[in-house]
Amino acid sequence: QVQLEESGGGLVQAGGSLRLSCKFSGRAFSRYSFGWFRQAPGREREFVAALHFSGAGSIYADAVKSRFTISRDGTNNMVYLQMNSLKPEDTAIYYCSEVALVAGTAIPSRRDWGQGTQVTVSS
Repeated sequence: QVQLEESGGGLVQAGGSLRLSCKFSGRAFSRYSFGWFRQAPGREREFVAALHFSGAGSIYADAVKSRFTISRDGTNNMVYLQMNSLKPEDTAIYYCSEVALVAGTAIPSRRDWGQGTQVTVSS
């Protein structure tokens, strides 16, 4: 059974940076592709970034392209999201999930999304 726990959120000024972490618990970390998603107040959860299980391919939402970078650490079973040049519109709760990468899209398979980690960007 896969368990995921996000951390690293916080309050930051516009233009600042944060690195989110996602701790994977379970088996066969190396076989999973992972993605980050976010949900702002009053909005649907949306895709942010995803990384193929090989670590060789990644996709990003247009809104974060060139500012965010997803990565993974197979030794420690971690997935990261480095967020630079943050904007107030990046304010949201961020979640990670195992995903299926299909035709350039990331389909999350997580059932219990948990509490995520809150990112707040002040202007």
